[in-house]
Amino acid sequence: MSSSVFFNLGFIFSGFHWSGRVPAVVPESCVLIMVGLLVGGVIYGVRHSAPPTLSADAFFLFLLPPIVLDAGYFLPGRLFFENLGTILWYAVLGTLWNVLGIGLSLYGVCLLAPSSLGDISLLHCLLFGSLIAAVDPVAVLSVFQEMHVNEQLHILVFGESLLNDAVTLVLYKLFESFLRLSSVTGLDVLVGGCRVVVVGLGGLFVGLFFGLVTALTSRFTSRAQVIAPLFVFLYSYLSYLTSEMLHFSGIMAIVTCAVTMKQYVEANVSEHSNTSIQYFLKMWSSVSETLIFIFLGVSTIQDIHMWSWPFVCSTLLLCLVWRTTGVLLLTAVVNKLRRNAVTFRDQFIIAYGGLRGAICFSLVFLIDDFPKKRLFITTTIVVILFTVFVQGMTIKPLVELLDVKRKKRALPTVSEEIHSRLLDHLVSGIEDVVGYWGQHYWKDRFEQFNRKYLRRVLIGEHHQARSSILRVYQELERREQRGEEEAPPVVDPRPSSRPLLPEEMDSIRRILSRNLQNFNNKQTPAYSRHTLHQNVTTDRMRKPLHRHLSLPLRCTYNTITHCPQ
Repeated sequence: MSSSVFFNLGFIFSGFHWSGRVPAVVPESCVLIMVGLLVGGVIYGVRHSAPPTLSADAFFLFLLPPIVLDAGYFLPGRLFFENLGTILWYAVLGTLWNVLGIGLSLYGVCLLAPSSLGDISLLHCLLFGSLIAAVDPVAVLSVFQEMHVNEQLHILVFGESLLNDAVTLVLYKLFESFLRLSSVTGLDVLVGGCRVVVVGLGGLFVGLFFGLVTALTSRFTSRAQVIAPLFVFLYSYLSYLTSEMLHFSGIMAIVTCAVTMKQYVEANVSEHSNTSIQYFLKMWSSVSETLIFIFLGVSTIQDIHMWSWPFVCSTLLLCLVWRTTGVLLLTAVVNKLRRNAVTFRDQFIIAYGGLRGAICFSLVFLIDDFPKKRLFITTTIVVILFTVFVQGMTIKPLVELLDVKRKKRALPTVSEEIHSRLLDHLVSGIEDVVGYWGQHYWKDRFEQFNRKYLRRVLIGEHHQARSSILRVYQELERREQRGEEEAPPVVDPRPSSRPLLPEEMDSIRRILSRNLQNFNNKQTPAYSRHTLHQNVTTDRMRKPLHRHLSLPLRCTYNTITHCPQ
């Protein structure tokens, strides 16, 4: 593309975001695809040949990792792990349901039309079902971030789409290996099922290893804060490449690496480095999303299309039907185990939000050549355009029509965070007393292990917070600072005062920390189920509590009773 094309592209985006009505109706992904269609049409008209397409290697090696890294680094950890069982339920069983349902149903359609679709085998249909069932997190994020739906619905849809890609990639490679065999036996199917588990767990452990290495490296960058963000990007990308090299799940590896290293890296590096990491991740992922959707539009202008009304229409209908039935059936089972049930409105949005994108588009070009490969490519493009344009443009009005609960914009206060932690400890203690090992029990166990071992090893001593309340306050201060940087500046009518020197700031911190420590020492020691004192005597427990009386009241009391206290 020439420089004039990029200049026009920037002009179009400036007009799109400047207009108030167009972004409220048309998602940004739709505009990007339309720009790609326009650019591809211009290239095809000038060169009289097909425009360049996005290669699968360029997509999986350069464009997909930044998007997944950004999603994993800013993943709301509390919500994700509280809904992890439901997310895995949707991502694993839901994906298998969609792949087998779409693949077997399409094979039935091919049997009903032997004249035009008779040369498509069952394994080809299952292979196509594995790639067309891939819900693209890029398309889902670009739409759901603009709607500001509630946190539970957002994490269910986003987490399912993120882990769905790892499952679909493994199933795609599995069916691809079956196609290269002369015959498939039951042993091959059993080995393939074990391979799916090994690939997922292998990516998980690779990402965990590199996440811990990143946290440990950031501990020793206090004198070179400029290069601290570099290690975050380097080790994250290295985890993805290592996992792919070992034939594990690269998406699982980079997500695990980002989730593992986040809390330790934020504690080790400075505020300026944290800001650099956050803004660079957002910029990097935005550029990747822009290029992906533009190349989707450009690659649509091709000479390799093959059309079949029964196959294309059946694929569109089956994608909607099998996803909807899968969500309804799986949610009916999981709601019996959840305290906060997934409502019918949320189920409808989850089923309707299964947008397809660049992942299935890149996978369809990797299929080995056979007579109906062009039909698979055409059908994939039609499904992508239908889901992004029709479902992506109508999901926001449906959210408003169904009155789906929205996300509250205000940041949590220190009081809310403290009360939330109090309730977590209370429920964890109740679970321990009754002998139930729930999510609060395991969360409390991990917090104990994290505080005793991981934080001492992975975080520098000068970055260790002396109190959990201080850690909460520091985290909320960072969130508020990020919110103020994104918000417009507020003009203060009061005269500006002299900025504090670094020595004065250190002195204030020492005074506050010393006062808080003295205050804690004066209070009655707090007990938890991990630090119970066994040598408490009965006399101390029976010691009466004396109410503190003011001096005049105490003198009056002594005068009336004539009894020295």
